[in-house]
Amino acid sequence: MRGKLEGLLSMCRKAGRLVLGHDSVKESVQKRTAEIILFAEDFSPRTAQHIRRPAEQSGIHTLTLPLTMDGMQRLCGKRAGVAAVTDRGFAAALERLIPPPEQANTTEEERSE
Repeated sequence: MRGKLEGLLSMCRKAGRLVLGHDSVKESVQKRTAEIILFAEDFSPRTAQHIRRPAEQSGIHTLTLPLTMDGMQRLCGKRAGVAAVTDRGFAAALERLIPPPEQANTTEEERSE
C-alpha cells in the first residue's frame, strides 16, 4: 500500500493538485477548493484541529497518512504536516487506498469481504 500511496501523491503533486502547508491548506478549505485533507502521522493534533474542524463543517474528508512529515518532504520536496488534494479523482483514489481509522488494524482481505 505504501508504494501505491507514494506514487499517487507524487502524481498528484506533479499534476499541480496538491497544496502543502498549514496556511495554504486552510485557505483551500475556506475557498472550498480542497477535496480531501491529508495529515502526516506526526502532525500536531492540536494544530490539526484548526484545519479539521472547518474542513468537516464544509463536508471535506480528512485522513491521516501512514507518513511522517519527513516522508512528506521526500515525496513533495517540502516539509509539511498537512496537505490538501484539489482534484476529486485523486481524492477518491486516496480514500480507497487509505482505510478509515476503525479499519486501520484489519488486513486488506478482511476489508474486501
